[in-house]
Amino acid sequence: MLKVYSWATPNGHKVHIMLEECGLAYRAIPVDIGAGAQFEPDFLAISPNNKIPALVDPDGPDGAPISLFESGAILLYLAGKTGHFLPESTRARYEVLQWLMFQMGGLGPMLGQAHHFRIYAPEKLPYAIERYTNEARRLYGVLDRRLAKARYVGGDTYSIADIAVFPWLRSWKNQGIDWSDHPHLKGWFDEISARPAVRRGVEVLADLRKPLSDAQSREVLFGQRQYQRHPQRQAGRR
Repeated sequence: MLKVYSWATPNGHKVHIMLEECGLAYRAIPVDIGAGAQFEPDFLAISPNNKIPALVDPDGPDGAPISLFESGAILLYLAGKTGHFLPESTRARYEVLQWLMFQMGGLGPMLGQAHHFRIYAPEKLPYAIERYTNEARRLYGVLDRRLAKARYVGGDTYSIADIAVFPWLRSWKNQGIDWSDHPHLKGWFDEISARPAVRRGVEVLADLRKPLSDAQSREVLFGQRQYQRHPQRQAGRR
């Protein structure tokens, strides 16, 4: 059985949704990032960047176990394993992949900064709030224009591009977004929200997540703990 080490965040939800869409048997193992579980040696052994999610497949491509970190890499792996949600033709495949990279390299990081400065930062910095709110609106605009001419983010068919983008837009209020400015994107969002596998995926581990309202959780996620050196298992190394 697949094991996904995760938490109820947008990047975690990407993989939960993909697993549900593919109908794969898996076990979700909670990594409480507010309590610092992402710094535990066992987790760092499979996710050296101390970020969720991570995946362990006991039946890897060559029959041996494989572990993966980075949500985009996990989506690609599961698409390859199952043959689902990534087109076979070269042209259509690269159309999907460019939008997956858009999410990984732009949408996720920028919306994450919008969340941080609008919601979590201890000091409300007008420049940072304006900077990342405007960037969030710009990125929503990119997607809205895309979906004015394509049914799905990656093209004609539902794909890992949609699965990657969707969870990040669920916090649109926190990003300062008005849906009336993005009607094509809103129609897509509502369609994806209604998919049964998506509904199941966003509920995975959701009952365990708590608001980041205490100082200790904020310090773990945003303080100096992030920059400390953390021990990892280094088998065979002295």
